[in-house]
Amino acid sequence: MADYVLVRKSRNIASSMVHVFLNILLGVGAVLVTVLSASPVLGLILVLVSKWRVFAVRGRYIWLNVKSNLVDIIVGISVVLLAYYANGSFMVVNVILAIFYCVWLIVIKPLSSEKAALAQSLIAVFLGMSASAIMAANLNSIVIVLLAFMIGFAVSRHVLVQSNDKNYTLTTLVCGLAFAEVAWLCQTWSIIYTFGGTGIRVPQVSIILTIFAFVYNYTRQAMVRYQDDFRFKHILGPVVFGAVLVGIIVLWFSNPIFNI
Repeated sequence: MADYVLVRKSRNIASSMVHVFLNILLGVGAVLVTVLSASPVLGLILVLVSKWRVFAVRGRYIWLNVKSNLVDIIVGISVVLLAYYANGSFMVVNVILAIFYCVWLIVIKPLSSEKAALAQSLIAVFLGMSASAIMAANLNSIVIVLLAFMIGFAVSRHVLVQSNDKNYTLTTLVCGLAFAEVAWLCQTWSIIYTFGGTGIRVPQVSIILTIFAFVYNYTRQAMVRYQDDFRFKHILGPVVFGAVLVGIIVLWFSNPIFNI
């Protein structure tokens, strides 16, 4: 029995090491092939191929699997698109994206607590809206509206599923519509902050919607916790902090020099 347990333990360690190695290969490879090919196609294919288990089921379960993995898919696709739109070979932003994607795959993604789900969702909002805003900068506003709706729907569902909330259909749709509305308003004057020659570009809308997502989730949790005893004072702190932060960003950090 002792030998059997030792063998099983060794296999588990070996499997874990292979799993980590493959994730590092995916994280670095997705960014590297995008930069070297000067096209997002190979990177996107690599990300989607890594999700083969999502599609390796009966047809009626594919859409359910896609919805369950949307946050991970959004992060992966966003990393590739951000690397592509950096428009440079091996810039600082590419190194940051590759390292972050490895950390996401190995450390952040496997976490399953409610707090972890919120953190994963906020990351997906920030990266997803950053990639969407940069990609849709010169396209019809309907593009970023649809992308924002999908991101809002996905992150809201991700948090609600992890919190075992069974009646989340209406909430996810409302969150998606709110994201779409904010994205449409921000698209009328698209602001992107740049950081020297690093290639890092952060759209204003991604910051605003990340703050909104945090306040939205805090409000939902407070309403569930207090139910009939819910009062505005229960969410006063986060709401005021979020509103002030957004106000500062919009009023003091919307210099036309950043306008695309």
